[in-house]
Amino acid sequence: MTDLKNAKQSLTTYSVKELNESIGLLLSRGFAPKFILEATVSKSQIKKGHLWLTLTDGKASVDGVAWSSTIKSLKFLPKQDDGVVIIGKLNFWESQARVSVQVFDIRPSISTVLRKFEIVKSKLFKEGLIDDSLRKKLPKYPHSIGILTSVPSSALADMLRTSKERWPLTKLQIIPIPVQGNNENKLQSILSKLKINKLKLQALIIARGGGSREDLMLFDSEIIAREIATFPIPVITGIGHEDDLTVADLVSDHRSATPTAAIVDLLPSREIEKNKFLQNKKILKDYLKLFFQNTKKSLITKKSIFQSYSPRLLIKNKRTRINYMYEILNALSPRKLLKRGFALITDESGNSIYSVKNIKENDKLIVQFCDGKITAEVDSLNYDKI
Repeated sequence: MTDLKNAKQSLTTYSVKELNESIGLLLSRGFAPKFILEATVSKSQIKKGHLWLTLTDGKASVDGVAWSSTIKSLKFLPKQDDGVVIIGKLNFWESQARVSVQVFDIRPSISTVLRKFEIVKSKLFKEGLIDDSLRKKLPKYPHSIGILTSVPSSALADMLRTSKERWPLTKLQIIPIPVQGNNENKLQSILSKLKINKLKLQALIIARGGGSREDLMLFDSEIIAREIATFPIPVITGIGHEDDLTVADLVSDHRSATPTAAIVDLLPSREIEKNKFLQNKKILKDYLKLFFQNTKKSLITKKSIFQSYSPRLLIKNKRTRINYMYEILNALSPRKLLKRGFALITDESGNSIYSVKNIKENDKLIVQFCDGKITAEVDSLNYDKI
Protein backbone atom coordinates (compact mmCIF):
# COMPACT_ATOMS: atom_id res chain seq x y z
CA MET A 1 0.00 0.00 0.00
CA THR A 2 2.91 2.30 0.82
CA ASP A 3 4.54 1.44 -2.53
CA LEU A 4 1.39 2.44 -4.39
CA LYS A 5 1.25 5.75 -2.57
CA ASN A 6 4.87 6.40 -3.39
CA ALA A 7 4.28 5.43 -7.06
CA LYS A 8 1.35 7.81 -7.38
CA GLN A 9 3.54 10.59 -6.12
CA SER A 10 6.32 9.85 -8.72
CA LEU A 11 4.36 8.49 -11.76
CA THR A 12 1.79 10.05 -14.06
CA THR A 13 -1.71 8.75 -13.67
CA TYR A 14 -3.87 8.15 -16.83
CA SER A 15 -7.41 7.16 -17.53
CA VAL A 16 -7.88 4.73 -20.46
CA LYS A 17 -8.99 7.59 -22.66
CA GLU A 18 -6.06 9.76 -21.57
CA LEU A 19 -3.64 6.87 -22.19
CA ASN A 20 -4.96 6.27 -25.69
CA GLU A 21 -4.85 9.98 -26.46
CA SER A 22 -1.23 10.11 -25.34
CA ILE A 23 -0.36 7.07 -27.45
CA GLY A 24 -2.04 8.70 -30.44
CA LEU A 25 -0.09 11.91 -29.85
CA LEU A 26 3.20 10.02 -29.68
CA LEU A 27 2.41 8.09 -32.86
CA SER A 28 1.44 11.23 -34.76
CA ARG A 29 4.70 12.91 -33.72
CA GLY A 30 6.83 9.83 -34.41
CA PHE A 31 5.63 9.10 -37.96
CA ALA A 32 5.86 11.10 -41.17
CA PRO A 33 2.52 12.25 -42.62
CA LYS A 34 2.92 9.62 -45.36
CA PHE A 35 5.09 6.52 -45.79
CA ILE A 36 5.56 3.53 -48.14
CA LEU A 37 4.64 0.07 -46.96
CA GLU A 38 5.56 -3.15 -48.78
CA ALA A 39 3.36 -6.10 -47.80
CA THR A 40 1.29 -9.07 -48.89
CA VAL A 41 -2.51 -8.97 -48.73
CA SER A 42 -3.71 -11.84 -46.56
CA LYS A 43 -7.33 -10.64 -46.62
CA SER A 44 -9.22 -8.22 -48.85
CA GLN A 45 -12.89 -7.26 -48.72
CA ILE A 46 -15.14 -4.33 -49.50
CA LYS A 47 -17.68 -3.30 -46.85
CA LYS A 48 -20.03 -0.35 -47.23
CA GLY A 49 -17.96 0.92 -50.13
CA HIS A 50 -14.64 0.84 -48.23
CA LEU A 51 -11.74 -1.54 -48.94
CA TRP A 52 -10.53 -3.33 -45.82
CA LEU A 53 -7.19 -5.12 -45.91
CA THR A 54 -5.07 -7.30 -43.69
CA LEU A 55 -1.41 -6.70 -44.55
CA THR A 56 1.45 -8.97 -43.58
CA ASP A 57 5.12 -9.65 -44.21
CA GLY A 58 4.95 -13.18 -42.79
CA LYS A 59 6.20 -12.10 -39.38
CA ALA A 60 3.66 -9.46 -38.40
CA SER A 61 0.39 -8.02 -39.65
CA VAL A 62 -1.50 -4.74 -39.64
CA ASP A 63 -4.91 -3.64 -40.82
CA GLY A 64 -5.35 -1.27 -43.74
CA VAL A 65 -8.28 0.66 -45.17
CA ALA A 66 -9.00 2.60 -48.37
CA TRP A 67 -12.03 4.81 -47.99
CA SER A 68 -14.65 4.83 -50.71
CA SER A 69 -13.54 8.30 -51.84
CA THR A 70 -10.04 6.90 -52.40
CA ILE A 71 -11.15 3.69 -54.13
CA LYS A 72 -12.47 5.70 -57.10
CA SER A 73 -8.97 6.94 -57.91
CA LEU A 74 -7.14 3.64 -57.35
CA LYS A 75 -5.73 1.99 -60.47
CA PHE A 76 -5.36 -1.39 -58.79
CA LEU A 77 -7.58 -3.32 -56.40
CA PRO A 78 -5.63 -6.12 -54.71
CA LYS A 79 -6.82 -9.63 -54.08
CA GLN A 80 -5.76 -12.16 -51.49
CA ASP A 81 -2.06 -13.12 -51.69
CA ASP A 82 -1.20 -10.15 -53.92
CA GLY A 83 2.04 -8.38 -53.13
CA VAL A 84 1.47 -4.63 -52.86
CA VAL A 85 3.27 -1.34 -52.40
CA ILE A 86 1.14 1.13 -50.43
CA ILE A 87 1.41 4.86 -49.91
CA GLY A 88 -0.44 5.63 -46.70
CA LYS A 89 -0.41 7.11 -43.24
CA LEU A 90 -0.89 5.70 -39.76
CA ASN A 91 -4.35 5.92 -38.21
CA PHE A 92 -4.84 5.35 -34.47
CA TRP A 93 -8.28 4.59 -33.11
CA GLU A 94 -8.20 6.00 -29.60
CA SER A 95 -11.42 4.37 -28.45
CA GLN A 96 -9.95 0.89 -29.06
CA ALA A 97 -6.23 1.67 -29.09
CA ARG A 98 -6.11 0.10 -32.54
CA VAL A 99 -3.62 0.96 -35.30
CA SER A 100 -4.37 0.79 -39.02
CA VAL A 101 -2.86 2.07 -42.27
CA GLN A 102 -4.99 4.49 -44.25
CA VAL A 103 -4.33 3.81 -47.94
CA PHE A 104 -3.89 6.73 -50.37
CA ASP A 105 -2.52 4.69 -53.26
CA ILE A 106 -1.80 1.02 -53.82
CA ARG A 107 0.20 -0.65 -56.56
CA PRO A 108 0.98 -4.29 -57.26
CA SER A 109 4.49 -5.40 -56.40
CA ILE A 110 6.67 -6.69 -59.22
CA SER A 111 6.31 -10.23 -57.83
CA THR A 112 2.51 -9.96 -58.15
CA VAL A 113 2.77 -8.66 -61.70
CA LEU A 114 5.10 -11.44 -62.79
CA ARG A 115 3.03 -14.10 -61.04
CA LYS A 116 -0.12 -12.95 -62.86
CA PHE A 117 1.82 -12.85 -66.13
CA GLU A 118 2.97 -16.46 -65.71
CA ILE A 119 -0.49 -17.72 -64.68
CA VAL A 120 -2.29 -16.17 -67.67
CA LYS A 121 0.52 -17.07 -70.06
CA SER A 122 0.47 -20.73 -68.98
CA LYS A 123 -3.33 -20.93 -69.29
CA LEU A 124 -3.48 -19.42 -72.79
CA PHE A 125 -0.53 -21.51 -73.95
CA LYS A 126 -2.30 -24.72 -72.92
CA GLU A 127 -5.40 -23.57 -74.84
CA GLY A 128 -3.31 -23.01 -77.97
CA LEU A 129 -3.88 -19.24 -78.13
CA ILE A 130 -0.15 -18.52 -77.91
CA ASP A 131 1.03 -20.06 -81.16
CA ASP A 132 3.23 -18.54 -83.87
CA SER A 133 1.27 -20.39 -86.55
CA LEU A 134 -1.83 -18.35 -85.66
CA ARG A 135 -0.15 -15.02 -86.38
CA LYS A 136 -1.77 -13.14 -89.26
CA LYS A 137 0.36 -11.55 -91.97
CA LEU A 138 0.68 -7.77 -91.80
CA PRO A 139 -0.68 -5.81 -94.80
CA LYS A 140 2.06 -4.49 -97.10
CA TYR A 141 0.44 -1.15 -97.96
CA PRO A 142 -2.42 -0.59 -95.47
CA HIS A 143 -4.89 2.12 -96.49
CA SER A 144 -6.41 2.43 -93.00
CA ILE A 145 -5.19 1.40 -89.53
CA GLY A 146 -6.46 1.89 -86.00
CA ILE A 147 -4.27 3.15 -83.15
CA LEU A 148 -5.44 2.36 -79.61
CA THR A 149 -3.53 4.43 -77.07
CA SER A 150 -3.80 7.12 -74.45
CA VAL A 151 -4.91 10.53 -75.79
CA PRO A 152 -3.06 12.84 -75.57
CA SER A 153 0.34 11.24 -75.02
CA SER A 154 3.94 11.59 -76.16
CA ALA A 155 3.72 8.05 -77.58
CA LEU A 156 0.84 9.09 -79.85
CA ALA A 157 2.67 12.26 -80.95
CA ASP A 158 5.74 10.20 -81.94
CA MET A 159 3.56 7.70 -83.81
CA LEU A 160 1.76 10.42 -85.78
CA ARG A 161 5.04 12.09 -86.71
CA THR A 162 6.65 8.81 -87.78
CA SER A 163 3.58 7.84 -89.81
CA LYS A 164 3.65 11.13 -91.70
CA GLU A 165 7.35 10.74 -92.45
CA ARG A 166 7.12 7.12 -93.59
CA TRP A 167 3.81 6.66 -95.40
CA PRO A 168 1.31 9.57 -95.32
CA LEU A 169 -1.09 7.69 -97.63
CA THR A 170 -2.34 5.52 -94.76
CA LYS A 171 -5.39 6.84 -92.90
CA LEU A 172 -4.98 6.73 -89.12
CA GLN A 173 -8.01 6.13 -86.89
CA ILE A 174 -7.17 7.18 -83.30
CA ILE A 175 -9.19 5.36 -80.61
CA PRO A 176 -8.54 6.56 -77.02
CA ILE A 177 -8.17 3.78 -74.44
CA PRO A 178 -7.08 3.50 -70.79
CA VAL A 179 -3.53 2.17 -70.69
CA GLN A 180 -3.18 1.26 -67.01
CA GLY A 181 -5.13 0.66 -63.86
CA ASN A 182 -8.23 -1.41 -63.18
CA ASN A 183 -9.75 -0.82 -66.65
CA GLU A 184 -9.75 -4.23 -68.28
CA ASN A 185 -13.56 -4.28 -68.72
CA LYS A 186 -13.52 -0.90 -70.45
CA LEU A 187 -10.69 -1.91 -72.77
CA GLN A 188 -12.34 -5.26 -73.48
CA SER A 189 -15.55 -3.47 -74.48
CA ILE A 190 -13.67 -1.22 -76.93
CA LEU A 191 -11.91 -4.19 -78.55
CA SER A 192 -15.15 -6.14 -78.79
CA LYS A 193 -16.89 -3.29 -80.63
CA LEU A 194 -13.95 -2.86 -83.02
CA LYS A 195 -14.23 -6.51 -84.07
CA ILE A 196 -17.25 -5.54 -86.20
CA ASN A 197 -14.77 -3.37 -88.15
CA LYS A 198 -17.16 -0.66 -89.24
CA LEU A 199 -14.09 1.56 -89.66
CA LYS A 200 -12.78 -0.76 -92.44
CA LEU A 201 -9.40 -1.13 -90.73
CA GLN A 202 -6.68 -3.36 -92.16
CA ALA A 203 -4.61 -3.53 -88.98
CA LEU A 204 -4.75 -2.45 -85.34
CA ILE A 205 -1.96 -1.04 -83.15
CA ILE A 206 -2.23 -1.20 -79.36
CA ALA A 207 0.33 1.18 -77.90
CA ARG A 208 1.47 2.45 -74.53
CA GLY A 209 4.56 4.48 -73.68
CA GLY A 210 7.20 3.42 -71.22
CA GLY A 211 6.62 3.04 -67.48
CA SER A 212 7.22 0.58 -64.71
CA ARG A 213 6.36 -3.07 -65.32
CA GLU A 214 3.63 -2.71 -62.69
CA ASP A 215 1.95 0.00 -64.78
CA LEU A 216 1.67 -2.43 -67.70
CA MET A 217 -0.31 -5.00 -65.72
CA LEU A 218 -3.51 -4.12 -67.62
CA PHE A 219 -2.02 -5.82 -70.69
CA ASP A 220 -1.54 -9.06 -68.75
CA SER A 221 -5.32 -9.35 -68.44
CA GLU A 222 -6.75 -12.66 -69.59
CA ILE A 223 -9.91 -11.15 -71.11
CA ILE A 224 -7.86 -8.56 -73.04
CA ALA A 225 -5.54 -11.30 -74.31
CA ARG A 226 -8.51 -13.35 -75.54
CA GLU A 227 -9.91 -10.37 -77.45
CA ILE A 228 -6.56 -9.80 -79.15
CA ALA A 229 -6.04 -13.49 -79.95
CA THR A 230 -9.41 -13.71 -81.73
CA PHE A 231 -9.30 -10.33 -83.48
CA PRO A 232 -10.23 -10.61 -87.19
CA ILE A 233 -7.43 -8.34 -88.48
CA PRO A 234 -3.71 -8.26 -87.60
CA VAL A 235 -2.95 -6.73 -84.19
CA ILE A 236 0.44 -5.10 -83.49
CA THR A 237 1.49 -4.32 -79.92
CA GLY A 238 3.96 -1.61 -78.96
CA ILE A 239 3.79 -1.62 -75.17
CA GLY A 240 6.38 -0.09 -72.88
CA HIS A 241 10.06 -0.59 -73.66
CA GLU A 242 11.92 -3.30 -75.54
CA ASP A 243 12.55 -5.31 -72.35
CA ASP A 244 8.89 -5.25 -71.30
CA LEU A 245 6.90 -8.34 -72.27
CA THR A 246 3.17 -8.67 -71.57
CA VAL A 247 0.59 -11.36 -72.30
CA ALA A 248 -0.89 -9.05 -74.96
CA ASP A 249 2.47 -9.20 -76.78
CA LEU A 250 2.41 -13.00 -76.76
CA VAL A 251 -1.04 -13.31 -78.38
CA SER A 252 -0.66 -10.43 -80.85
CA ASP A 253 0.22 -11.01 -84.51
CA HIS A 254 3.34 -8.87 -84.21
CA ARG A 255 5.18 -7.47 -81.20
CA SER A 256 7.13 -4.22 -81.60
CA ALA A 257 9.65 -2.94 -79.09
CA THR A 258 7.99 0.48 -78.68
CA PRO A 259 4.93 2.40 -79.96
CA THR A 260 7.06 4.18 -82.57
CA ALA A 261 8.57 0.86 -83.64
CA ALA A 262 5.03 -0.44 -84.24
CA ILE A 263 4.48 2.26 -86.87
CA VAL A 264 7.87 1.47 -88.44
CA ASP A 265 7.09 -2.26 -88.52
CA LEU A 266 3.63 -1.78 -90.06
CA LEU A 267 4.02 1.08 -92.55
CA PRO A 268 6.39 0.99 -95.51
CA SER A 269 9.08 3.65 -95.91
CA ARG A 270 8.38 5.97 -98.81
CA GLU A 271 12.13 6.53 -99.33
CA ILE A 272 12.77 2.80 -99.61
CA GLU A 273 9.71 2.35 -101.82
CA LYS A 274 10.82 5.27 -104.00
CA ASN A 275 14.26 3.70 -104.48
CA LYS A 276 12.61 0.35 -105.25
CA PHE A 277 10.38 2.06 -107.81
CA LEU A 278 13.32 3.78 -109.53
CA GLN A 279 15.28 0.53 -109.56
CA ASN A 280 12.33 -1.41 -110.97
CA LYS A 281 11.75 1.36 -113.52
CA LYS A 282 15.34 1.00 -114.76
CA ILE A 283 15.04 -2.79 -114.85
CA LEU A 284 11.78 -2.47 -116.82
CA LYS A 285 13.32 0.07 -119.20
CA ASP A 286 16.31 -2.20 -119.85
CA TYR A 287 14.00 -5.16 -120.30
CA LEU A 288 11.78 -3.32 -122.77
CA LYS A 289 14.81 -2.13 -124.71
CA LEU A 290 16.14 -5.66 -124.99
CA PHE A 291 12.63 -6.95 -125.74
CA PHE A 292 12.14 -4.51 -128.63
CA GLN A 293 15.62 -5.27 -129.99
CA ASN A 294 14.91 -9.00 -129.97
CA THR A 295 11.45 -8.39 -131.41
CA LYS A 296 12.92 -6.30 -134.23
CA LYS A 297 15.42 -9.04 -135.04
CA SER A 298 12.67 -11.62 -134.96
CA LEU A 299 10.46 -9.55 -137.26
CA ILE A 300 13.34 -9.09 -139.72
CA THR A 301 13.93 -12.84 -139.73
CA LYS A 302 10.21 -13.55 -140.17
CA LYS A 303 10.02 -10.95 -142.94
CA SER A 304 12.83 -12.70 -144.75
CA ILE A 305 11.02 -16.03 -144.29
CA PHE A 306 7.70 -14.57 -145.44
CA GLN A 307 9.38 -13.01 -148.47
CA SER A 308 10.84 -16.37 -149.40
CA TYR A 309 7.27 -17.71 -149.51
CA SER A 310 5.81 -14.86 -151.58
CA PRO A 311 3.97 -15.99 -154.81
CA ARG A 312 6.24 -13.90 -157.02
CA LEU A 313 9.39 -15.35 -155.48
CA LEU A 314 7.95 -18.86 -155.54
CA ILE A 315 7.12 -18.48 -159.24
CA LYS A 316 10.59 -17.12 -159.88
CA ASN A 317 12.19 -20.02 -158.03
CA LYS A 318 9.98 -22.52 -159.84
CA ARG A 319 10.84 -20.94 -163.16
CA THR A 320 14.54 -21.09 -162.34
CA ARG A 321 14.20 -24.73 -161.36
CA ILE A 322 12.24 -25.56 -164.51
CA ASN A 323 14.85 -23.86 -166.64
CA TYR A 324 17.55 -25.76 -164.82
CA MET A 325 15.72 -29.06 -165.38
CA TYR A 326 15.15 -28.10 -168.99
CA GLU A 327 18.86 -27.55 -169.45
CA ILE A 328 19.61 -30.94 -167.91
CA LEU A 329 16.99 -32.66 -170.04
CA ASN A 330 18.19 -30.83 -173.08
CA ALA A 331 21.76 -31.89 -172.36
CA LEU A 332 20.64 -35.49 -172.03
CA SER A 333 18.39 -35.39 -175.10
CA PRO A 334 19.10 -38.12 -177.77
CA ARG A 335 19.05 -35.39 -180.43
CA LYS A 336 22.16 -33.88 -178.86
CA LEU A 337 23.87 -37.24 -179.16
CA LEU A 338 22.69 -37.65 -182.73
CA LYS A 339 24.18 -34.26 -183.64
CA ARG A 340 27.50 -35.46 -182.36
CA GLY A 341 27.49 -38.31 -184.91
CA PHE A 342 25.67 -40.99 -183.05
CA ALA A 343 22.66 -42.86 -184.51
CA LEU A 344 19.64 -44.54 -182.97
CA ILE A 345 18.86 -48.02 -184.33
CA THR A 346 15.48 -49.71 -183.89
CA ASP A 347 13.75 -52.68 -185.47
CA GLU A 348 10.59 -52.31 -187.51
CA SER A 349 8.52 -52.49 -184.30
CA GLY A 350 10.41 -49.53 -182.79
CA ASN A 351 12.41 -51.55 -180.28
CA SER A 352 15.88 -50.17 -179.66
CA ILE A 353 18.76 -52.30 -180.86
CA TYR A 354 21.71 -51.92 -178.54
CA SER A 355 23.49 -55.27 -179.28
CA VAL A 356 24.34 -57.40 -182.32
CA LYS A 357 22.88 -60.29 -180.45
CA ASN A 358 19.43 -58.76 -180.79
CA ILE A 359 19.38 -58.99 -184.59
CA LYS A 360 19.92 -61.58 -187.29
CA GLU A 361 20.64 -61.60 -191.00
CA ASN A 362 18.04 -60.11 -193.34
CA ASP A 363 16.41 -58.16 -190.45
CA LYS A 364 15.29 -54.72 -191.47
CA LEU A 365 16.54 -51.94 -189.22
CA ILE A 366 15.64 -48.26 -189.00
CA VAL A 367 18.62 -45.96 -188.46
CA GLN A 368 17.74 -42.55 -187.00
CA PHE A 369 20.15 -39.65 -187.64
CA CYS A 370 19.89 -36.10 -186.34
CA ASP A 371 18.24 -34.90 -189.52
CA GLY A 372 16.38 -38.02 -190.73
CA LYS A 373 16.31 -41.81 -190.88
CA ILE A 374 16.99 -44.67 -193.29
CA THR A 375 15.88 -48.28 -193.58
CA ALA A 376 18.64 -50.90 -193.82
CA GLU A 377 18.77 -54.68 -194.18
CA VAL A 378 21.28 -56.83 -192.28
CA ASP A 379 23.57 -58.50 -194.70
CA SER A 380 25.95 -60.16 -192.28
CA LEU A 381 26.79 -60.20 -188.57
CA ASN A 382 30.26 -59.72 -187.10
CA TYR A 383 30.79 -60.13 -183.36
CA ASP A 384 33.54 -58.32 -181.50
CA LYS A 385 35.51 -60.32 -179.01
CA ILE A 386 35.29 -58.77 -175.52
